[in-house]
Amino acid sequence: MDTAEKILKAMADAGKPLKGGEIAEITGIDKKEVDKAIKKLKTEEKIVSPKVCYYEPKK
Repeated sequence: MDTAEKILKAMADAGKPLKGGEIAEITGIDKKEVDKAIKKLKTEEKIVSPKVCYYEPKK
């Protein structure tokens, strides 16, 4: 499972929008790596941002 998949799973399991720092805490992945993966997931349109700096999987 790569970083992006772990982040998507953590978001889905949380059931609410999460900040990058919260995702890093949950997954144990470095925040810089989380930020890179979030950027990639946003360009792939797999996640959305319901409010500034919070992210959740696209429904």
